[in-house]
Amino acid sequence: MDVKLTLKLNKDIIDQAKVYAARHNRSLSRIIEAYLHLLVSEDRTDGQLEEPITPYVKSLSQGIQLPPDFDERKEVRKHQTKKHD
Repeated sequence: MDVKLTLKLNKDIIDQAKVYAARHNRSLSRIIEAYLHLLVSEDRTDGQLEEPITPYVKSLSQGIQLPPDFDERKEVRKHQTKKHD
């Protein structure tokens, strides 16, 4: 059951979090809910997660920084050419 929660947070953090949420196609509410779930899960297990998060999955949650001149289409074409050679 979802319940409404009102939070008072720094405006700059909220603005940055909204941009992050939009880039990852998620709602800010769901991101916060997932983070709170992680916190209470750690607390219940004395710092150990009920299901450990692998380093790979953890890296996905942190995102990556691509260079500003990164050409996704070019990289896809390069991969496809290499794959079919």
